[in-house]
Amino acid sequence: MNEVLRKEKKFLITLDEYYRIKNKLEKILKLDSNSNGDGYIVRSLYFDTIDDTDYENKDQGLEMRRKIRLRNYGANSDFAVLEIKQKQGEFQKKRSLKLSKEDAFQMINGNYSVLLKYNESFAYECYCLMNMYCYKPKAVIEYKRKAFVVKENKIRITFDHNIRATESNFNIFDESLNQNLMMNTFFVVLEVKYNGFLLSYIKDLLNECSKSELSVSKYCLGRTISKHYLF
Repeated sequence: MNEVLRKEKKFLITLDEYYRIKNKLEKILKLDSNSNGDGYIVRSLYFDTIDDTDYENKDQGLEMRRKIRLRNYGANSDFAVLEIKQKQGEFQKKRSLKLSKEDAFQMINGNYSVLLKYNESFAYECYCLMNMYCYKPKAVIEYKRKAFVVKENKIRITFDHNIRATESNFNIFDESLNQNLMMNTFFVVLEVKYNGFLLSYIKDLLNECSKSELSVSKYCLGRTISKHYLF
């Protein structure tokens, strides 16, 4: 089980700004090991309660809230990662557990008891939580991510674009997942994740965005049809 506690900032930038900032970052920062070309595919299946408690908590801007998701890196992934992401004031706490592809399929089909074969207490917590509150698959979100990393303060800067979603097929290993665009392809979501404080030279580069922070949620975007979420 992996656990991180960090601050996160989100910005909506144009495609032109993305290329301008990306070109500068490439000269001073290291790329994530998976960020070849325009980046790598991320797919996340989000679970929620019968009455969409997690969605409503995000929509109402509650300080204490969570998201449960099953993530892989495209249809050809041979594993998936179960994650709980919790908002705690200005910090985001994320805990994750790597699952085999077979166990991920069981989760997709609603069989959470597969988690009981893992020794980590986090797996048991997820099993209890998802059964107690009747969590069900709700939406799959897919996007392409370009990521930069800085060892100091564990800084991670990501650019997410071509954000797509479906609420009808929850198989994140499906090679022909039928999805709809959730955002104009002219826009890119910039996220800055760090511990402690943000280094000044990175802050100066990000200030060039001249954009306000966002509270946009990819999960909420993915519920466009069922929840009529507007962005």
